[in-house]
Amino acid sequence: MSQHKLRLLEVDPWLEPSARDVQERYNRFRSKLNEIQRDFGSIMSFAEGYKYFGINYDKKRKGWTYREWAPQANALYLVGDFNGWQEFSHPLTMDEFGVWEIFLDEKQYKDTFLHGSKIKVLVDTQKGLQYRIPAYITRALQDEDTKNFTGQVWLPPKFRWVGDSFNASELGELYIYECHIGMAQEKEGLGTYTEFTENILPRIKKAGYNTIQMMAIQEHPYYGSFGYHVSNFYAPSSRFGTPEELKTLIKSAHSMGIAVILDVVHSHTVKNTVEGLNEFDGSDAQYFHPGLRGEHPQWDSKLFDYGKTEVLRFLLSNLRYWQKEFHFDGFRFDGVGSMMYYHHGMETIDSQDKYFRQGVEWDAITYLQLANTLIHGMSPLAITIAEDVTGMPGLTFPVEEGGLGFDYRLGMGIPDFWIRLLKEYRDEDWNIHEVWHVLNDRLPHVKTVAYAESHDQALVGDKTLAFWLMDKEMYFHMQKDDPDLVIGRGMALHKMIRLFTIALGGQAYMTFMGNEFGHPEWIDFPREGNNWSYKYARRQWSLVDDPNLKYHYLAAFDREMIRVIQEHQVMTSLFANQLNMDEVNKTIVFERKNLIFVFNFHPANSIPDYVIPVPQPGEYRIILNSDDIAFGGHGRIDNAIPCFTKDIDGKNYLSLYNTNRTALVLEREE
Repeated sequence: MSQHKLRLLEVDPWLEPSARDVQERYNRFRSKLNEIQRDFGSIMSFAEGYKYFGINYDKKRKGWTYREWAPQANALYLVGDFNGWQEFSHPLTMDEFGVWEIFLDEKQYKDTFLHGSKIKVLVDTQKGLQYRIPAYITRALQDEDTKNFTGQVWLPPKFRWVGDSFNASELGELYIYECHIGMAQEKEGLGTYTEFTENILPRIKKAGYNTIQMMAIQEHPYYGSFGYHVSNFYAPSSRFGTPEELKTLIKSAHSMGIAVILDVVHSHTVKNTVEGLNEFDGSDAQYFHPGLRGEHPQWDSKLFDYGKTEVLRFLLSNLRYWQKEFHFDGFRFDGVGSMMYYHHGMETIDSQDKYFRQGVEWDAITYLQLANTLIHGMSPLAITIAEDVTGMPGLTFPVEEGGLGFDYRLGMGIPDFWIRLLKEYRDEDWNIHEVWHVLNDRLPHVKTVAYAESHDQALVGDKTLAFWLMDKEMYFHMQKDDPDLVIGRGMALHKMIRLFTIALGGQAYMTFMGNEFGHPEWIDFPREGNNWSYKYARRQWSLVDDPNLKYHYLAAFDREMIRVIQEHQVMTSLFANQLNMDEVNKTIVFERKNLIFVFNFHPANSIPDYVIPVPQPGEYRIILNSDDIAFGGHGRIDNAIPCFTKDIDGKNYLSLYNTNRTALVLEREE
């Protein structure tokens, strides 16, 4: 294969010793893409598997065709309401590629093969007969008593996307609101797509976020898995409503100028054999690696064999399905680090060789390159985000230039750092140089989603920032007329940590729903251990709506923070310019996108006439003050008083009141 000159190697000289590995990574991708184009015409055609497999209406033959890939099965039989659940009356026939097929003539079945009717496939395998749900099913329904799923024939009228002309490129910077449909309502029960559309989307719009990242959409048998043990990849979870109600949600979000990203789980799948893909044709190696290689030891799940053409078609078609049929604007890929290495990212990668030559799952990396090629081929404006802690070189670089093709990576080290700081150090022992380093620890060409906390920090077993800061005191001292010291400290640092993260940490920002106003308590889904309670699997919006509670202050600050950063497009600049590091007073001053940021993390030191250097002379005014009374602060600084620079030895300096546990943002008057 001729060598394609890769720009990644020019941009990142550090990779020069691994130039051959980077080139071979690209060559593997090109080889697989060429193979797909040779056999299927294009990657777009290849990724239309959902129009071939599963249940589809054939306009020419006037009827429905059901196809299933199950090469090791002895026989397949379609059963359901349409035939009175007769086990063997409707056998499928197999071709030379292991694909089984049956055709149902519309004339004969138009009164029985109906929209919404239940269906399964009976598979005769080496392990015996077993009822399964078609792999490409687009609707699965859970039985309330048994908790098992049944497939549904889903043939609704064509959804009207007319008027959905949303253009993600108009967003500019991404302000991502991570959300979960089921727990988005205040009631102790399951929320729905419709309730989210009506009740939550307006809140997100008001809060200033322009993108939602939807978790747990792909159907999963156990609600408490947070959607990470997917069983039916093409089916939106029926717990929350119908596929059409999900489409209405997305269309409504678009009408508000909000992009919608799907949290897609292609890194592993549930082990279940009643639903899901495991042992579908009776073997353990149909969709997965055989034996222990096909088992994820930490997640108790199955691992895909990305080297198989049929597996690639299943997963790539899944992406095209969600993007084409539901108008998702992009994907956040779960567990990318786990996919790329046999050690699943659990081992420390402390040398360059380990990125390319130790335990690398090359087929998975090729799949990710193909996935990004497909997604951006369908829409150059689509957004892809990788959840990866390994730091794989080229992760967010274009595929044709030597990378894996993602637009962003999650800055997963940032929330871990904040939690560690709060758990292990007293406020007066914070190392401000470490704080600065962690928030700036990224390569200039690696676009990063910065966040102080996500759903990971909110789940049982961990705590949100608000809970680490204020804990049980939140239950008793959140009234506005209660001057509690613990709450005062917690609120001050909650605001500062979020502003510091968004101002320094990357090119996009994310929060999990409710965390923007310091939602109390953790997320604990119904399970046997809590007597199947929904008490902690909901969001208490009434807290932030109550003007007498301090949650209102935190929400107001978050909203103003988003507005200031967005209005000035702060995250479009690469790195901040450090102006002052004062270890004694725990003060960090920097400039980014022509704004001056002053952070005083000290628990006690407030310094009048604090002098800081600034790049340009002139008049400066405060445009954001975390200590403002409107945000639950002490109001020690008058925002209306302008600050004027002084020339000292040919350099420009500002003098201001540097109050403890306060963040200020200043803008120079033109």
